[in-house]
Amino acid sequence: MSDTDEAAVAAEGTPAAGDEEKLVLTPSRQFGDWLRETNVSLGFSTYQAGKMFLVGRRDDGRLSVFERTFNRCMGMWADGQTIWMSSLYQLWRFENILPAGQMHQGYDRVYVPQIGYTTGDIDTHDIGVTAEGQVNFIATLFGCIAEPSERFSFKPVWKPPFLSKLAAEDRCHLNGLAMRDGKPGFVTAVSRSDVSDGWRDRRTDGGIVMDVQSNEIIAEGLSMPHSPRWHQGKLWLSNAGTGEFGHIDMETGKFVPVAFCPGFLRGLTMIGDYAVLGLSKPRENRTFSGLPLDEKLKQADAEPRCAIYVIDLRTGDVVHWLRIEGVVEELYDVTVLPGVKRPMAIGFVSDEIRRILTVDDTEWDG
Repeated sequence: MSDTDEAAVAAEGTPAAGDEEKLVLTPSRQFGDWLRETNVSLGFSTYQAGKMFLVGRRDDGRLSVFERTFNRCMGMWADGQTIWMSSLYQLWRFENILPAGQMHQGYDRVYVPQIGYTTGDIDTHDIGVTAEGQVNFIATLFGCIAEPSERFSFKPVWKPPFLSKLAAEDRCHLNGLAMRDGKPGFVTAVSRSDVSDGWRDRRTDGGIVMDVQSNEIIAEGLSMPHSPRWHQGKLWLSNAGTGEFGHIDMETGKFVPVAFCPGFLRGLTMIGDYAVLGLSKPRENRTFSGLPLDEKLKQADAEPRCAIYVIDLRTGDVVHWLRIEGVVEELYDVTVLPGVKRPMAIGFVSDEIRRILTVDDTEWDG
């Protein structure tokens, strides 16, 4: 293992002036080896700094960290060829434009924003894609699952039955979406409040998990739950207000902690026997203060971190990590890019998007 495997990594792309000196990403010794062994790259978003990051590996084994700037980017979904990402008032679909086996400046994927929907500022959180290829997302401001519309900001497809109306009031802070069997399966919300901004009064123990198909609450008493994911026959999620990652016992409805992480947990993706989580430093305001996480950090004699953690589901151990320090202090989502070695993306800040030209000539006979 060379020294460079433990060294801080500089982000590639087009960072804003001065950001290069303000952002430091430090991997654990075998983080890059784990990416190679699992044959994946990772993507993560930070709405606080307005960045989307793509993490892969170079030919020499060092990490490749590529970033692009998007205002308040949050939810992400990916399958290796496509990336969906939400921003402040839009929903974007990125497509890889490289044919299989082709490289571009050392990258094996080049993601270009091809389709964008203007949703307005509806505070889009988690994103999922159905078996039919229909994108679904959480419109948190309205407390519903939605899909894009060709004419309107969005099309609502489901809301919790305890909400008396569809209103732009962020009543319960619906945030997380877990797909199951190719359709929306479960959601998380900070509360079951039916009044404007009512969720802020229930941050400590008002969190719930709902079964979308049955409209039933299957777990309650959680603290700001986020990022539910159905994997290996279990419903995993982050109980963010306590800093605990775990799963729901589907018979009792109890949250079963698997690991404590020193941070506010948001963002989760599953890879075989591993979970990849996002950790954030809690903001010093009313939303994040006074949570059980504060006391758990004191008990562990730990300071909150901004990081990516890889947890072994079989043991609950943190086996790999990527520390993030500097200008980025909060993450929202984490996603896996299967079969991808070193990804990059095209954004709107640089002139590259003007020069990337592709032609669909698959049926062209001229």
